[in-house]
Amino acid sequence: MLIAVPRESKTGETLVAATAKTATQLTSLGYDVVVESGAGDSADQSDDAFTDAGIRVGTAEDVWGADVVVKVNAPTEEEVGRLRQGATIVSMMAPMRSPELVERLSEAGVTALAMDAVPRISRAQSMDVLSSMANVAGYRAVVEAAHEFGRMFTGQVTAAGKINPARVFVVGAGVAGLAAIGAASAMGAVVRAFDVRPEVAEQVESMGAQFVEVDFESEVSSDGYAKEMTAEQEAATAAMYDEEARAADIVITTALIPGRPAPKLIRAETVAGMRNGSVIVDMAAANGGNVEGTETDQRVVSENGVTILGYTDLAGRLAAQTSQLYGTNVVNLFKLLTPEKDGQLTLDMDDVVQRGMTVTRDGEVMWPPPAVQVSATPKQVAPAPAAEAKPEKPKLTERGRLALVAGVAAVLFALIAASPAPLQLNLTVFALAIVIGYYVIGHVHHALHTPLMSVTNAISGIIVVGALVQLGFDNSAVTVLAALATLLASINIFGGFAVTRRMLGMFSRS
Repeated sequence: MLIAVPRESKTGETLVAATAKTATQLTSLGYDVVVESGAGDSADQSDDAFTDAGIRVGTAEDVWGADVVVKVNAPTEEEVGRLRQGATIVSMMAPMRSPELVERLSEAGVTALAMDAVPRISRAQSMDVLSSMANVAGYRAVVEAAHEFGRMFTGQVTAAGKINPARVFVVGAGVAGLAAIGAASAMGAVVRAFDVRPEVAEQVESMGAQFVEVDFESEVSSDGYAKEMTAEQEAATAAMYDEEARAADIVITTALIPGRPAPKLIRAETVAGMRNGSVIVDMAAANGGNVEGTETDQRVVSENGVTILGYTDLAGRLAAQTSQLYGTNVVNLFKLLTPEKDGQLTLDMDDVVQRGMTVTRDGEVMWPPPAVQVSATPKQVAPAPAAEAKPEKPKLTERGRLALVAGVAAVLFALIAASPAPLQLNLTVFALAIVIGYYVIGHVHHALHTPLMSVTNAISGIIVVGALVQLGFDNSAVTVLAALATLLASINIFGGFAVTRRMLGMFSRS
């Protein structure tokens, strides 16, 4: 079968559905691939790059007459008309919001697969273009905000005075929000974030931000998406949004509800109360925006000097990388659709991933698909049937523990007293090494232990102490063995601390 990649017809679009690398991966599945001339120019994928990779570059007629057409944006009315009957088209389609497109695809008698309708389940993550593009867009949102902000994100203390770090507030901790948090934190900003899903608090904090708490009851998400808030929750969060936005230098909003317009979270009066020079990046602008005053694909400056960015092409502003990610998602999809790697697309309606993204099949409308049960929280495991209770081992009391230690000490001192003079010194050193090693290792926090810095270090410490004592022995063989033992045990100890230092360095901010 022939897979074709056309030039995107949307004005200003920079992305392409396949790069030279991903197109080659499609050929390894048995497909022939043709790319329309100029399709990848804006994504640093020239015709020569495709030709050098062994991919054919053709005309628009070559592309739209193919068995399978893969593109980024939804096909236009004209493009649907150019598809041959029985062909398959793969692209982002937003079928939930585009009933007219679904009807037109059905009339054309084609099979349509929506890349943006991939179910949010673990097995389908490698095909999830929404996550891929949101990740890039979240990063780019911070870059755009930094450009408009015109000041440093990180704080500094200089001879000329102190510079406070920028304060960033991120609304929504999905893929885009977490990417924005990571980028802003890496640039040195103080980042605070909020999401109505309480289970993402740990993810927010792991990215270096502080999760903003709001005093209301919220349910754990069952599908990974935020739910529409109740009136009580909206009232509780409205004051928080107002306070956080007024205190922030940069606000990035990412809140979306599947199938509905974006909720208005930042009111006009809040924008009016923000400082001059503040920046808002509304990543929900394509769905109406989270901010009052957002204009789609426009840069708006309020009367008090607050810049509101409503760009919807943030991912496209990093076209080369985004195209590579999108193309990889496409390749992963075709790996699923081509189980035999024979260049024949096989659509299995019993597979939830393939069924979930099928909009039409040979002209038959398949949208909406059956609901797929997904969960962002771990499944509750049923408690195992109660087994016969095993008798508990008796625990030593404090008095019993002291009696045991005293008994062992008495035996040790008796051995020392009965030993020859040279052995008495060695046994004393051995006993002291055990005590010191126990307390030194026992008082190290468990989080700092590594396989090289645990009990083995205690043993190595004992070996070093004992070997040092033997270094002055008259016997040459004993001296050599003691020196060797000291060297090997020291390597183990210092190696353990070196590994620990490197591990702790991974979690330290420069």
